[in-house]
Amino acid sequence: MRQVILLRYSEIHLKGKNRILFEKALFENINFSLKDIEHQLKKFSGRYIISDFNEIYLDNIVDKLTKIAGIYSFSVAYEVDSKYENILNCAKKITKNFEGAFKVSTNRADKTFELDSMSVSKKIGAEILSINNKTFVDLFDPKNILYIDIRENKKTYLFTEITLGVGGMPVGTSGKGLLLLSGGIDSPVAGWRMIKRGMKIDCIHFESFPHTSRAAEQKAIDLAKVLEQYNGKIKVFVVSVAKIQEAIHAVCDPEFMVTIVRRFMLRIAQKLAKLHDYQALITGESLGQVASQTIESMAVIGQVVDLPLLKPLIGYDKQETVELAKKIDTYDISIKPYDDCCTVFLPDSPVIKPKLSKVLLQEKNLNIDLLIDNAINSMRIRFPSEE
Repeated sequence: MRQVILLRYSEIHLKGKNRILFEKALFENINFSLKDIEHQLKKFSGRYIISDFNEIYLDNIVDKLTKIAGIYSFSVAYEVDSKYENILNCAKKITKNFEGAFKVSTNRADKTFELDSMSVSKKIGAEILSINNKTFVDLFDPKNILYIDIRENKKTYLFTEITLGVGGMPVGTSGKGLLLLSGGIDSPVAGWRMIKRGMKIDCIHFESFPHTSRAAEQKAIDLAKVLEQYNGKIKVFVVSVAKIQEAIHAVCDPEFMVTIVRRFMLRIAQKLAKLHDYQALITGESLGQVASQTIESMAVIGQVVDLPLLKPLIGYDKQETVELAKKIDTYDISIKPYDDCCTVFLPDSPVIKPKLSKVLLQEKNLNIDLLIDNAINSMRIRFPSEE
């Protein structure tokens, strides 16, 4: 027997005639994630098998697999030829430390195997009982489970644990998106949600130095570096909105500051998206969370773009987002106490139900095109994985 990793995919089996394209994308993503570890990857009948790796890298491989979108679950398993004696011998070895209640769960995908699933489970379970007097069978509340997966490739896989993966779709199968990445809790989670749906993302970060510190920008870069573990290499467009904020502050009513700044952000993001072939913009907005996220505000702010504006957290409450941030390891970075550009010139009472006609009247005082062009011309591009 040899140690392997058995992977199961998520929604790909629903893809009909296009299924092969999604399977190929997932295959390539797994290989790319493990590119620094010698291994073999094979695919057969709805499963992938990773083999021929040095066991000292097992924990590293497992960690990487938990971050690959499209993998529903995986198990570190032992592979044997599909003969009953081989299965029995392997089962005895990997259950020798079982104590208390256990059960055997068999999946017989290979219908030519001489015993059906129930018969395999009964026979193997009886053998375990006969040599391990510390165990007893409990089909409903077992402490330990021995899984036996008899596959069509004439191999059988035995394992005792199933680890859940990201799920969703393979990255790169749902187009390219540009994430508006702040240093807060919400936007990196929104990016992760779209990565899980198969979208390859890059980021745009708006900074306001010298009104905010460079540490605020670095926090966004650190967040992008975490997202790279799920997405692959990320490009971050860093755009200063300091001059835009100063211009708005000089000639517009303070209550419209937040609304107008965010309209500028979307205009800039869309211009870059169209230049670099991104198909959608992504934000971390949640309905009603702050003044700029009322339905009226979102309608007026979003009016400046014609690309799809994706808001994967729109129905989330803050605690749901926090829990996801902790799960994907962005939370501790997001709560570092550095102000972002959204705190600059923040009015005491921002308008929460802006009228488009009033916003347009305010914007007449601004040279919008010049401000946007100047911001883009001074833009910097950072690659977190190279820093």
